[in-house]
Amino acid sequence: MKKAAGIIPARYASTRFPGKPLALILGKPMIQWVYEEASRAKSLERVVVATDDARIFEQARLFGAEAVMTSPDHASGTDRAAEAAAGLDNPFIVNIQGDEPLLKEDMIDALVAALNDGAAPMASLMTRASRDEILDRNAVKVVVDVHGFALYFSRFPIPFGGTGEFFRHVGMYGFRRDFLLELSRMPASSLEKAEKLEQLRVLENGFKIKMVEWGGAILSVDTPEDIIKVESVLKKST
Repeated sequence: MKKAAGIIPARYASTRFPGKPLALILGKPMIQWVYEEASRAKSLERVVVATDDARIFEQARLFGAEAVMTSPDHASGTDRAAEAAAGLDNPFIVNIQGDEPLLKEDMIDALVAALNDGAAPMASLMTRASRDEILDRNAVKVVVDVHGFALYFSRFPIPFGGTGEFFRHVGMYGFRRDFLLELSRMPASSLEKAEKLEQLRVLENGFKIKMVEWGGAILSVDTPEDIIKVESVLKKST
């Protein structure tokens, strides 16, 4: 299997939680939790923290991470990952969310495996949505075709009138490196703007996204209150 590079985009500014990557979880910065788990993935040759903030850069270097400074003008983590990827020669890039300290290495390996089969230039994860998530507009839903390729993503419950399983999108992405660089140059699409979901730019331009089902629970950190939830999970697992 071809080896990939993992990139963790991390910015200090955040409307709901400024300085989130440096927030302490059981005494350790959140970005460090993410980096250490990502570094265990067998499919990754290297893991890079890509940031626009000197505080995050210095902290990453302190705990031994490879880190690069990127432009402060990027509109998304994907654009920041693309800038960092331009300086790498790995054929695949995994964009790892810096606010998911409970991620598992197997999630990354599953994405790289999906890219290795060559069926799509991009891959992502989904998990079965809970009843609350189906109605939660912050929990993005996805529908797929019979081959597991994404048909559409939405903040609303899809499919409309569905009575079976709904799938929640997990925002970790794997890319062919050349496609990531191409994607960063594409203008924002109309569906992307309507739903405020950048992955719709891929579908609207006629490209495929291979979705991989993940059976575990996902808990992202969006607010300071989420830190308490994550610490509770970590304490139970030790």
